[in-house]
Amino acid sequence: MSFEIALSGINAVNSQLGHISNNIANSGTYGFKSSRANFASVYAGSQPMGVSVGSTTQSVGRGGNVVATGRALDAAIQGGGFFVTRDATGTMAYTRVGVFNADKDGFLVDTFGRRVQGYAAANAATGGARGAFGDISIPNGQIPAKASDSLKYVGNLSAGWQTPATTPFDKDDPTSFNGSSVSIVYDSLGQKHTLTQYFVKTNQNEVTAHYAMDGVLLPAGTETTLSFGVDGRLTAPVGATTLALGTPAGAAALNVAIDYAGTTQFAGETTTTANASNGYAAGAMTGVRLEENGDVTAMYSNGQQQVVGTVALATFPNEDGLIAVSETSWIESPASGGPLLAAPGEGTAGKLVAGSLEQSNVDMTAELVNLMTAQRNYQANTKVIATENQVIQALMQAV
Repeated sequence: MSFEIALSGINAVNSQLGHISNNIANSGTYGFKSSRANFASVYAGSQPMGVSVGSTTQSVGRGGNVVATGRALDAAIQGGGFFVTRDATGTMAYTRVGVFNADKDGFLVDTFGRRVQGYAAANAATGGARGAFGDISIPNGQIPAKASDSLKYVGNLSAGWQTPATTPFDKDDPTSFNGSSVSIVYDSLGQKHTLTQYFVKTNQNEVTAHYAMDGVLLPAGTETTLSFGVDGRLTAPVGATTLALGTPAGAAALNVAIDYAGTTQFAGETTTTANASNGYAAGAMTGVRLEENGDVTAMYSNGQQQVVGTVALATFPNEDGLIAVSETSWIESPASGGPLLAAPGEGTAGKLVAGSLEQSNVDMTAELVNLMTAQRNYQANTKVIATENQVIQALMQAV
């Protein structure tokens, strides 16, 4: 019986050594979670039969250190949850390794070619709700041009201005106006145009703005009168003023609403603090990055950015019940329960650390101590077998 008991000890230690060696081998593997073998005594009734590995425990809930990589499509999970991936057969796998790329077909994938799962970009028509869950697609073409339809202008039109002596206003005569400002607007084709504002002090606490599109003065009646209170703050117009800028060649009619809210008439220099329209030219995609909230943002040559989807995280009722598989991943099991999907930072899902990766959570010092302990236990069990063998030999010689 001693042989069998000692042999069970050797077998159990062999299993323990397998876990220790696997932990040590993966100490440099991103997103790896260490595991251990839990011994349990074995009895046949009241008769001791040795030991077995009663269970294994994964340290899935213990995070590894986060290391910065600076790469735009790297991300570490700070807290609970797993990235969700789907392979060509439709099998879902869950991983903590956030190394992603855009493949040739325009899908966000991990290093094994599995498609990352998440939510389609929010749709303004549905109140900003996230789109359907599935593969995250990254458009690889151009972003179309957007015609300007609003312009925000904020500045200080000096209270020291005097009414010009030269009248009437002539855009080609600087003595007929007090100041000017040039803004950039875009038509529906993405062509850039200049909208020039000429400011003329016409009365006490009153300035009239004349406009020219690409150097051509807009017709009479398109001027805007800006009125200021005794405190120097704008009192009129209230809200935006819409200008009809004409129809550029081949493009749609261009109408821009100018908002002067915040413009003042204080003493001192004339300044401009805001002067920007909301239009832009067409642009080609120059890159993709992953945000801390899980948004996948495409960047374009025209300076625009567009959220094309949101990476999802999965949590489980019992994450220790997940089954570890190759490629530093896990699959669900009856013990783990089904995945609970959410965007990063929502519910029990952790947040992302963009431009970073999670290192293995293996404690090398602890593993080496465990290795020495396992070696001692293995030697002790072999000593039992050697002693039992000597006892039997002595008994046989006596007979």
